[in-house]
Amino acid sequence: MTVPPQGPATMYVPAFSMKQRITMMANKYELIATNPDGTDGPLLAFAQQKRMAFKEEVTFYADDAKSRVVFSFKARKRLDLGSGYDVFDAAGQPIGWFKKEFGKSLLRSSWQLAAAGIEADGTERNPTIAIVRRIWEFVPFVGEIPLPFIFHFDFTDRASGQPVLSVERKVSVRDRYRVSVQDSRLDFRVAAAMTVALDALQSR
Repeated sequence: MTVPPQGPATMYVPAFSMKQRITMMANKYELIATNPDGTDGPLLAFAQQKRMAFKEEVTFYADDAKSRVVFSFKARKRLDLGSGYDVFDAAGQPIGWFKKEFGKSLLRSSWQLAAAGIEADGTERNPTIAIVRRIWEFVPFVGEIPLPFIFHFDFTDRASGQPVLSVERKVSVRDRYRVSVQDSRLDFRVAAAMTVALDALQSR
């Protein structure tokens, strides 16, 4: 699978956070820039995932008024979510993709991530928490309760072994993630799509 070369609209954001808002019909996400001193900066994008959508698709907007689409991601196939997800810019052109590796994820969640110049593998950082989460999900009724576990993911470049992206879930009333993008080649839009997917699609 290939990704078109990055153009002048490529955006690199070294650090940002994601906050989740849960509503009856959708999960809503705020992507917020992180200032050099660690405080929250401006809103970078707003996204929502319709809970009842059969074909997974998440659209990112410039703000919560949803007046302008800035990027999106969508499952490639309706019946085979394991085939992967493509990330598109505002004009609908592909800028990256990701997919869950279901075989490796039986015990420890693993993903593939690609953008122009990058092919990376991501793995849940703590194998013990990964196993406990699976037990939690399979217990009747309990598995419907939002996961109380703090889990992190690290992505490394397949060729060099260097870190590309780290996503850390923090303890809060609503889900909040801190994201570090160590590789300046990784477009913010692809990093943001992957971060939302780690929350929205983790149990898929």
